[in-house]
Amino acid sequence: MGAPRLGRVTPEQLAQALHTVLTDAVAAGELGVDVPDPGELRVERPRNREHGDWSSNVALQLARGAGMPPRQLAEAVASRLGRVDGVAAVEVAGPGFLNISLDAASAGELARTIVETGEAFGRNELMAGRTINLEFVSANPTGPLHIGHTRWAALGDALRRLLTACGADVTAEHYINDAGSQMDKFGASIVATARGTEVPEGGYSGEWIDRLAEQLLAERPDLLDLPEAESTALARQRGYELQLSQIQQTLADFNVHFDVWFSERSLHESGKVEEAVARLREQGHVFDLDGAVWLRTTDFGDDRDRVLIRANGEPTYFASDCAYYLSKRDRGFTEKVYMLGADHHGYVGRLKAIAACAGDDPERNIEVLIGQLINIRGERMGKRRGNALFLTDLLEWIGADPVRYSLERYPADSPLDLDGEELRKRSNDNPVFYVQYAHARTCNVARLAGEDGVHRGDGFDPSLLTHGTEAVLLAALGDFPRVVTQAAELREPHRVARYLEDLAGRFHKWYDDCRVRPMTAEEEITDLHRSRLWLNDATRQVLANGLGLLGVSAPERM
Repeated sequence: MGAPRLGRVTPEQLAQALHTVLTDAVAAGELGVDVPDPGELRVERPRNREHGDWSSNVALQLARGAGMPPRQLAEAVASRLGRVDGVAAVEVAGPGFLNISLDAASAGELARTIVETGEAFGRNELMAGRTINLEFVSANPTGPLHIGHTRWAALGDALRRLLTACGADVTAEHYINDAGSQMDKFGASIVATARGTEVPEGGYSGEWIDRLAEQLLAERPDLLDLPEAESTALARQRGYELQLSQIQQTLADFNVHFDVWFSERSLHESGKVEEAVARLREQGHVFDLDGAVWLRTTDFGDDRDRVLIRANGEPTYFASDCAYYLSKRDRGFTEKVYMLGADHHGYVGRLKAIAACAGDDPERNIEVLIGQLINIRGERMGKRRGNALFLTDLLEWIGADPVRYSLERYPADSPLDLDGEELRKRSNDNPVFYVQYAHARTCNVARLAGEDGVHRGDGFDPSLLTHGTEAVLLAALGDFPRVVTQAAELREPHRVARYLEDLAGRFHKWYDDCRVRPMTAEEEITDLHRSRLWLNDATRQVLANGLGLLGVSAPERM
């Protein structure tokens, strides 16, 4: 085939070059091995920059099949890979790792690739063909979203963006818990508040109930003249509509998007709960005992069997869970991801058991993620009455970007104790400000460079990007697609946030050491200035793309 050429170097192109080199070596009789597809050949950034621009464990990966020591195989591959145009050097390290260094021109071409690819840089099709239902938040429509919902709102929406960026067909779904006794108590609480009497035991009280009662009385002055059952039913329905609308608006203000708002009540009204019980009985996992109907979930790892229909004929909440799972299955979602709060650990086993009883593979068709609790301290909290802190309060006090970013930069399974006043600060000690400021600085650099007559279209010579900070910055930019893929696969949006902070730091260092604009009006504008503008704009694009995956804005001025 001949030695391949590398222009705009990405890990995928290096993997393709490795594939070509291996294929040629097999054809020449130097190796006897089945060459994997390029997508199966790993090319990664080395942890230590001194070890080159990229590294590969391909020799260790193929040594057994080739019937030769990994280091010997690596040396054979290195000899051929070193002749690839754009590769400056290939060294064999340790038991057989390949450390690959590119020449400056090949490394610098990445800047043009990023700018020309634009918003699509970092996206891929690795998850194409996968249909995923992603359920998160799923709050009761009996009150505003509180701090406990906030973490999954941020992380769930970021995960939706990441999975979509990797080619998956994702439906973000909010399960509305609008059935059951809590809704009756909700309606009764509104009526009691309107009457000025005590709310029923287990009912709801608070400023939001006061507002709902006031609004309902304004709409229906005859509310208190109606029979109790009628007034409660009216308050339940209208209160539900108003509260759900407020939840939807709050999530929109938090930049959280849902494709589907699924009503639990619709499962009961359409007969889907009874249908689910019948379908599970056909699967052979339903049995009757003591007048109740049970699902034998212990067959699939649950700690005890679960009641579906009580002895009095009333379906349990678990029966709704079963009907809801089957609904997702019927709607074509082969993968169901549930994002649940810290108090839902017990749900993991029962949800996986539902999947197994329905005939699915609980290791492939369902995934349950548990988020830990958070606490936000600060002056605003000290001025509040009681312990409730709603998402609307957080947005007013701190702002959507700092709240989202701060929640997304930590793993979901780590408890958080954040300082609200610190999150409000516009300083480099505040991670979201640090990253957003880097983006705004790239925009300012481009704006001022244009005023000085430095334009990308007038020239680009990537071989001029030889400063040490430029090599480091290019290496970081090239790592973005891998970070996106890994964050999606591991369900860990915090990897993107931490990457952006590292990238911002590398950019600030480059900004301090390398000039995009001429120092004086007399200085001649050269391709070095223009090439650095390409690198500046490539950094801006990656920062914007990464912040977009987190649902955080990328301001042009700060």
